[in-house]
Amino acid sequence: MQVSIIKKSTIVSAFRIDAECYQEKYISAQKKLLRLENTRLGDEVSTFRKGIFDIKSECYSASGIPFVRIGNLKNFIIEQGDIIHIPEAEHLKNYKTALKRGDIILSKTACPAASFVDLDECNTSQDTIALKLNNNSRLKSEYLVVFLNSKYGFDQMLRWFTGNVQMHLNLIDSKNMVIPILDTLQESIKPIFSSAISLKTKSEIELKQAHDILLSELGLTNWKPKHKLFFIKNYSDTEQSKRIDAEYFQPKYDEIINAIKAYKGGWGTLESLVTLKNSNFTPSDIKTYQYIALANIAGNGEITDCMTDEGQNLPTRARRKVNTGDVVVSSIEGSLSSIAIIGEEYNDALCSTGFHVINSNHLNSGTLLVLLKSFVGQLQLKKGCSGTILTAINQNAFSRILLPILPQAQQLQIQQKITESFELRKQSKQLLENAKRAVEIAIEQDESKAIQWLDAQLV
Repeated sequence: MQVSIIKKSTIVSAFRIDAECYQEKYISAQKKLLRLENTRLGDEVSTFRKGIFDIKSECYSASGIPFVRIGNLKNFIIEQGDIIHIPEAEHLKNYKTALKRGDIILSKTACPAASFVDLDECNTSQDTIALKLNNNSRLKSEYLVVFLNSKYGFDQMLRWFTGNVQMHLNLIDSKNMVIPILDTLQESIKPIFSSAISLKTKSEIELKQAHDILLSELGLTNWKPKHKLFFIKNYSDTEQSKRIDAEYFQPKYDEIINAIKAYKGGWGTLESLVTLKNSNFTPSDIKTYQYIALANIAGNGEITDCMTDEGQNLPTRARRKVNTGDVVVSSIEGSLSSIAIIGEEYNDALCSTGFHVINSNHLNSGTLLVLLKSFVGQLQLKKGCSGTILTAINQNAFSRILLPILPQAQQLQIQQKITESFELRKQSKQLLENAKRAVEIAIEQDESKAIQWLDAQLV
């Protein structure tokens, strides 16, 4: 049993008296921070408010103003791979949460996260917090994001998550977070952060080029799906498909399927081209596993992180074993773009039963990734979804998806682009991890040792 003894005077404004808030790790970390020159987050910000509250999904669109949701807050910088947009009129109406390049977005729901805004402009959802620094702030945005992702920043955010069913970051208490100034280290971190953003941008270009190769090969470069308000279908079609909902029969689905069937290289059903790994695996209670959840999938097809724990502590849905080169595809309608390639570091990991797990001797993993993340795959995945409370694409519908069989030359080009994209993203992430570690060294030892260590990593 661990016991923390605190003075009544240390109980903060929200009158938190729960033991969770006063764990030894929180008290010890705060003492370290208070020994340094520091400031409070609330003293440095001009904007600190939750995102747009009343906005319906009908407002979401493929173009307009980027709209950042909690799933986009990964790896220090906003993940743009699956970002949605809202109309400019909606953005202007909610000007108080409008953000620009250099601002910061925090997670308000579920778990702590902090990301740098590298978009010219954007707005943000109700499960996040829009943050702007004062013009005279002593903090640089890049440094603040790195600090908040360090163990000293992350734990402070975690400390001020409150609630019963769903945890939320308390806006009032979180303004009391202690931020060390570390002026010299801030100057060192800024160019490193810029280099990381540059590498991330190059990574996104490689990914886009992979998509361009696919669409060019299929003759779909300029194709745009059109949602029609009315159309006519035969009653026999509803009997055959066992579906009567209008969405299922949208002409755009037929258009993409016809385009695949017309492809000169040939095509096949997913079940004829891939191996579907659908067997359940029962983890040993005492063995440690890596577990990949939907939240661990980035928009670029990368796995950002995982849970590591003994089998007895894993969620009951941790029942799929994955191996290097497998592709995991989300079956849940709201997360159909959560698709990733399993890298060597996750060989023999477990993933959620919310994924379909596939590999193929006909299509390499990079090509499968791009096919299923492009509208060629996404439209078919969406069409195949069914259900009421939680709509998803089941195994039978997933198996019937049509895939074009691309020539090996084009597949190799796509795979090379994906590999290069992942490598650039890895380099970007490493720079930011180095900056994070330097901040921790500065807090635990001193600023000069942190800068010395950081310089050594750049050699």
